Amino acid sequence: MAETVSSEKQKALRERMERLGISEKDIVEKFVRSSGKGGQKVNKASTCVYLKHLPTGIEVKCQRERYQALNRFLARRLLADKIERSILGKLKEEEQRIEKIRRQKRKRSKRAKAKILEGKRIQSRKKKLRSAKIPPDELL
Repeated sequence: MAETVSSEKQKALRERMERLGISEKDIVEKFVRSSGKGGQKVNKASTCVYLKHLPTGIEVKCQRERYQALNRFLARRLLADKIERSILGKLKEEEQRIEKIRRQKRKRSKRAKAKILEGKRIQSRKKKLRSAKIPPDELL
């Protein structure tokens, strides 16, 4: 009995791929023999699915399930995830860079300044304790 993916899930994946600008003609699909546990069944059937998205060069290989149809669906979902991450990643990098500059330029609060200065004082005491010239009771 072959496992199949519901038509709702397939439709949702197609819509997601369209939103991301992924078309079937841009995808190279190959079927490879799976490896690992499974014995005779795995050695005879090509259930592993390999996808390559030509415009981006992103490659995906999926052999999670025993059935080729299910692996085809899962591989397309993985490909969509990777492409989405690469698109969002570029946008997020720019946002992070801008936010970092904003944080650097922002004025520190009095509380933050006091905390930093206290840390510096503690470090200074530690350094003074390391030198044998000053007795520890004079530092406090």
